[in-house]
Amino acid sequence: MFIRLFEDNPNARDLLKVVEVLEKGGVIVYPTDTVYAIGCDIYNVKAVQRVAQLKGVKPEKANFSMICRDLSNISEYAKIGNEVFKTMKRALPGPFTFILNATSKLPNVLMNRRKTIGIRIPANRIVMAIVEELGHPLLTTSVRDEDEVIEYMTDPELIHEKYANRVDLVIDGGYGRNVASTVVDCTGETMEIVRQGLGEL
Repeated sequence: MFIRLFEDNPNARDLLKVVEVLEKGGVIVYPTDTVYAIGCDIYNVKAVQRVAQLKGVKPEKANFSMICRDLSNISEYAKIGNEVFKTMKRALPGPFTFILNATSKLPNVLMNRRKTIGIRIPANRIVMAIVEELGHPLLTTSVRDEDEVIEYMTDPELIHEKYANRVDLVIDGGYGRNVASTVVDCTGETMEIVRQGLGEL
């Protein structure tokens, strides 16, 4: 399935179609404020395993992130200290991934060996409307491998050509960017930028 959504005003009926696919255990490709991403319902084990397979990793070894609705939603799944909270409040929504220590509420299938989780709140109305309608976070991982930057991955029609037989739905939200989010590790005593991307702290 290929659905066109406009960020200024995502069509409510089409959003419901996307959420229906997710609730049935589907895997989707969708726009963010950085690169296009692959995602699924974080509570659907088989869907998370499918995403891991698409990325060529085992779920327990994958460093997946998830998109949360807001800061209070994040605190259900991850531990946030005062300084980190202040930084996140300034930076989000925006092109950042914050790596945090997970709480016991994080689904087991997402719990990696470090017991950490990447958290995103992108400045993109399409994906945020999906998360809102779904009612809980969405798994997120870049459509490209970390070691390759391919220009065509910004074009949703070409992304659809590549992923049409591998995912259940691709959302055309316009051209994506070719720069990933800035990754900030907040699991130690001090915050550390482990990947400089689009966001400037």
